[in-house]
Amino acid sequence: MDKNTIIGLLLMMAVIFGFNILFAPSEEEIAQQKQEQVASNQDKKDSGDKQVATDSLSANDFAKLKENLKNYGGDSAVIKTSDLQVALVDGKVKASLNINGKAQTVNDAETEALSPAMASALRELNNTYTRNGDFSAMMTPRNDSVVIKNDSLQLVISSKGAMITRATLPNYKSSHNTSNKAFGKYVEVFSPGENEYGFMLNTSTQRYNTQDFYFEPVEKTDSSVLMALNFPNGAQFGIRYTLRPDNYVVHMEVVQKNMNRVLDSSNPMYFDWKQKMRRHEVDGMFEERNSTLYYKFVGDDDADYLTESSEQKENFTDAMKWVAAKNQYFSSVFIAQKQFSGMTLTSVPFDKKSPEFNDYLKMLTVHSEIEYQADNANPASFFLYLGPNRYKVLSNIDEMIKQYPGGDNPEFEDLHLTRLIPLGWTLFRWINTWVVIPVFDWLGSFIGSYGIIILILTILIKLVLTPLTIKSYRSQAVMKILAPDVKAINEKYPDQADAMKRQQKTMELYRSAGASMFGGCLPMLLQMPVLIAVFAFFPSCIELRGQSFLWAHDLSAPDAIVSWTTQIPLISSYFGNHISLFCLLMTATNILYTYVSMQSQSQNQSMPGMKWMMYLMPVFFLVFFNHYASGLSYYYFVSLLITIATTYAVRASVKEEDVRAKMAEYSKKPKKKSGWMARMEEMQRQQQAAMREQQKRGGGKKRR
Repeated sequence: MDKNTIIGLLLMMAVIFGFNILFAPSEEEIAQQKQEQVASNQDKKDSGDKQVATDSLSANDFAKLKENLKNYGGDSAVIKTSDLQVALVDGKVKASLNINGKAQTVNDAETEALSPAMASALRELNNTYTRNGDFSAMMTPRNDSVVIKNDSLQLVISSKGAMITRATLPNYKSSHNTSNKAFGKYVEVFSPGENEYGFMLNTSTQRYNTQDFYFEPVEKTDSSVLMALNFPNGAQFGIRYTLRPDNYVVHMEVVQKNMNRVLDSSNPMYFDWKQKMRRHEVDGMFEERNSTLYYKFVGDDDADYLTESSEQKENFTDAMKWVAAKNQYFSSVFIAQKQFSGMTLTSVPFDKKSPEFNDYLKMLTVHSEIEYQADNANPASFFLYLGPNRYKVLSNIDEMIKQYPGGDNPEFEDLHLTRLIPLGWTLFRWINTWVVIPVFDWLGSFIGSYGIIILILTILIKLVLTPLTIKSYRSQAVMKILAPDVKAINEKYPDQADAMKRQQKTMELYRSAGASMFGGCLPMLLQMPVLIAVFAFFPSCIELRGQSFLWAHDLSAPDAIVSWTTQIPLISSYFGNHISLFCLLMTATNILYTYVSMQSQSQNQSMPGMKWMMYLMPVFFLVFFNHYASGLSYYYFVSLLITIATTYAVRASVKEEDVRAKMAEYSKKPKKKSGWMARMEEMQRQQQAAMREQQKRGGGKKRR
């Protein structure tokens, strides 16, 4: 760009700038323009309002609306939805619509001008009534909730959908720490808005969901109620609930008459269930690990479940007997008197960033097909278990069902609802169901403190294992006496080339004293199945829930003596934001036990790090068990104390002079090797020969 071009551009910009200043409007002219713009906008608004005022329903729409109102409510019908209320009075349609908190009202919708919102609401109402046909008469809201209860269970049944909306367990106090202050004093398996279920009734062209309709309570007593939809043509569709005394099982029957006047007889009925599973416990980690959908196929001897840790959806074609929304300590179970078919199950955990995460665990949904005949007076029947995951209760579920009509069927004797309690794999579950739980329940029948029960249970288990472990304790005591002898052998054969010889001499020494090199491992191996069994039992034991002992307020939860709210990387994730005292005591006792047990073991010079590994294991257990039930840490703490005391008692009874005398007597006897020992020594000789040959080859290569 040359000099002349630049000068030309600058002159053009100066001319434009001067022109704008010269011909700019005055302040009076600017004010006048603004007034004209406001007036123009107002004219447009008034024009739009006039257009709104002219909106209305067609003559056909009004005729159909009046016909629907007369058919499903008579000449004085009143229909209410969440925002709309419509009434037919003296042939006139009166309507009131709530728009953003303000009521918009018309006294004669057919002659008065309607807003688009009002016209749209009336059209939607008209379509809804036309679509639901004979069911439309049951769409008017009503508040006829019914309560039935016994000493174990209290139920609130809503007129909308005839659903159980609240299930309260008066024998179990609420202990959760949630932000929802509406949660009551006692455990509520679910509350209004958390549990919805219903039946989808079908015709060739339409589906009707019972959750959309308002049932009328009839035939009500203290323990039963029939919630019914009564049709103008004499048909009735109802759900009857019956609750027997001292029972966690509710009998739910679908009853009907003349429904073939409303529905096609050949179409199936669908069952839909959705539950927003609430939190019940203070420490939510175990609730998250133990909450999901369980189910059992017809004819199976076991139950299965969806994953607890992530979202999962499964479709099944095989018939199912029951499906359960299972929490850590409480469950809701639908048991079909016949069966469920074509079931779809979905479990979706709430995101940690969701505002509902603090109060709820998962969203669970169930969809299934149920055989249905419109001319059958009792087309479907269910047994609902709403109660605790207690082994004693769940194992007697068949006895509770027998109190109801049809409950004596043999198929209800093998429901296997005890599988809702995670008691470990086959061997450990067998130990829990046949040993630990019976003894625990027996002690609980006459001892009030569960801390004392755990103490006695631990002592009894130790006594039962004593015949299996006492020989090993004696062997450990002898090995402690022989520790100087083992040290002398290690000093005599220090080289790696003499490892086989060193081991052979050590085994010979132990054999002469009647000890075993593996004596320290055997007690732990024999106790391992029991330790793992109680590891599964205590976090699942609802009997410990809310039971205090010493400083622990709840033996089913961590006994935190120090806690904090700040999230510390890694520590908060793995250790938690608290320190459990029983867990600390267990760790300290475990370190002491490690020290005591290592006194009887010779120090292997080739593995000096093994000693520190043994001491690190209790620290690892501290991190691992800090989240667990304080009752479990208390059990392990007492068990380790008894083990240490037993070890010292046995050592005190084993005298060194007796051991030396036995060794002297052994040395006088002719040495007769067992077949196993002979094979071991032969293997050692072969290994030594191979090592010497390898050393020779290595030395020869160096000389070259």
